[in-house]
Amino acid sequence: MKFYVSPLGKDSWTGKHASPRKDGSDGPFKSIAGALRALRRIRKQRNGDLGESATIQVREGNYCLSSPLIIRPEDSGSKKYPVTITAYRDEEPVISGGKQITGWNETEVNGKRCWAAEILEVREGKWVFHQIWVNGQRRKPARHPKKGYLEIDEVPDAKPSTPWNEGQTRFRFKDGDLKKWETARDAQVVAMCRWVESHLPIKRVDEKRRLVSFDKRSVFILGPGDLYYVEHALELMTEPGEWFLDRKAGVLYYMPKKGEQLETAEVIAPVTEQVLRLEGRPRGKRVEHVHFKGITFSHTEWWLPESFEDGFVKGDVGGFIQAAFGVPAAVFAEGARHCAFDLCRITNVGGYGIELGRGCQGNRISHCEVSDLGAGGIKIGEPLIRSRKDEHTHSNSVADSHIHHGGEIFHSGIGIWVGQSYDNRFAHNHLHDFYYSGFSVGWTWGYGPALAGGNIVEFNHVHHIGVRSDGDGPILSDMGGIYTLGTQHGSIIRNNVFHDIMGLRYGGWGIYNDEGSTGIVSENNLVYRTTHGGYHQHYGKKNVVRNNIFAFARDFQVQLSRAEEHLSFTFERNIVFWKNSQLVSGRFTTALFEMDHNLYWQQDRKTPTLGESTWKEWQARGKDPHSLFADPKFADPKSGDFRLLKGSPASKIGFKIFTWDKVGPRKRTR
Repeated sequence: MKFYVSPLGKDSWTGKHASPRKDGSDGPFKSIAGALRALRRIRKQRNGDLGESATIQVREGNYCLSSPLIIRPEDSGSKKYPVTITAYRDEEPVISGGKQITGWNETEVNGKRCWAAEILEVREGKWVFHQIWVNGQRRKPARHPKKGYLEIDEVPDAKPSTPWNEGQTRFRFKDGDLKKWETARDAQVVAMCRWVESHLPIKRVDEKRRLVSFDKRSVFILGPGDLYYVEHALELMTEPGEWFLDRKAGVLYYMPKKGEQLETAEVIAPVTEQVLRLEGRPRGKRVEHVHFKGITFSHTEWWLPESFEDGFVKGDVGGFIQAAFGVPAAVFAEGARHCAFDLCRITNVGGYGIELGRGCQGNRISHCEVSDLGAGGIKIGEPLIRSRKDEHTHSNSVADSHIHHGGEIFHSGIGIWVGQSYDNRFAHNHLHDFYYSGFSVGWTWGYGPALAGGNIVEFNHVHHIGVRSDGDGPILSDMGGIYTLGTQHGSIIRNNVFHDIMGLRYGGWGIYNDEGSTGIVSENNLVYRTTHGGYHQHYGKKNVVRNNIFAFARDFQVQLSRAEEHLSFTFERNIVFWKNSQLVSGRFTTALFEMDHNLYWQQDRKTPTLGESTWKEWQARGKDPHSLFADPKFADPKSGDFRLLKGSPASKIGFKIFTWDKVGPRKRTR
């Protein structure tokens, strides 16, 4: 069974033709929702069973929605007869939650030429947006500074006794950094602290006292030197590509880039928070065997409400305690089983890309591109533990996908976030250009109940985390190429490549076992060019780190932050290669750990730097009794080539050679 959808169609037609008939009597449907209604009618006629596969082929064009497309249990297929919503041949249909801005005129702002468009819905208070895209490219609100960041000078309400997780509603800025602009009340300060950002609407700017006050409080305590910037004041709109929305007058101003023409430019602003929802019932009927192929989902936005509660913070707070986890995704599923997204694009969105929430089981995301993200890429699971197993999220896979350029608005968004969810597989993905962690797995702080075991993370290429490939950052701290927390027996991190990971004040680690991480195996990974260490365990239990290559960490190579009365980790058969920093840092004199059969080499030194200990003293304490200090003979480590040459002493420690030629997405066509 096959139906067609086209921008040239009508939902009153049969949908059995790819193009309109010449006489205008029939043709494709105009919307996917129209095709789904036709399938429901057929099911009803056939007593609820289609009895055959169904394919909805979507022609090229923009399908602009005022509300999300909803897939319900009655739209399900079966294992034998799936329902597939696919792009027609090699065409590229876009399901958009945006609206094109028209009616542009030329005007002048701040002495420079720009465009202006009146928007009645904005003036009437029916539409507010915080993003626009011009000819498919994100454009940023007017910003100060244009590049880089300002630093907080002083926080008068932050006392020595103030808890670290108690935010403030004002700070003192350095002389000349902020002005009492006429449109300051339309602007916000985005302030970075520890591992989160806070979005703080400006209430007042007092230039004389150098105080800026906000309508919201920061997530955590602010301090001198914390980074921030201000955006969305008309007085700041001075460079091509910047824009400002006058919400009171209902006028959008945009300063065009070179080559952009008023008559031909496509300017889109978001209308909806989401474009697709799979609404199954985990404790009832699910959405099953619905496949999406070759579809693009774009143009969504979510914004912080005036007051909210996320289980950790509540009230008039300007963000989330970690990972921007409360920001929804453009594509959302609940109670979905055995559904798939293949060769799809989720791009130009204001939150996360895809979220598999409560009760999602056995779903597949493969060969997709998830990019230009207001927050992070993909979310799997929930932050809470459900008591009923049918409500658990598990056994999903994300493979061969390209997930990049996230945190455009909510900077702490994660490439792939996994909450209380188990037995998922993440393989052959390419993650890069996030301000915070590439992977985050687990959502239990400490050794309490947790559901994140059995997750497999393998053959992924993760890079430019904390610092972006264009050099922007770092702006946040306490991150990793992969970050874990809580008990996770059966979870494995293997055959991945992590590199170019930078934290601001601390915490640019490759593999980071945090907050009670337990039972995790990390093996056959290549980790290089990190700021604070190739491997770090804050605290945890019985983790195994073996047969990895850790190279060129700036400050330390291996870090252990807390001593406990149990075995913290076993570190064996690893190659550690560095230049000017120390080998270890932290509680290595008092913690319980095992390190042996490793190969260490600090360039240009005869013996490694181990803090207060010499190599002989280290071994005399029973650490690394069978380890070697010798050049591993990498092919060209300076250029990132860590192949072992003939004659390498790595074989003497039992190191098993692995390669990274299979890391990253495998090719596939439609």
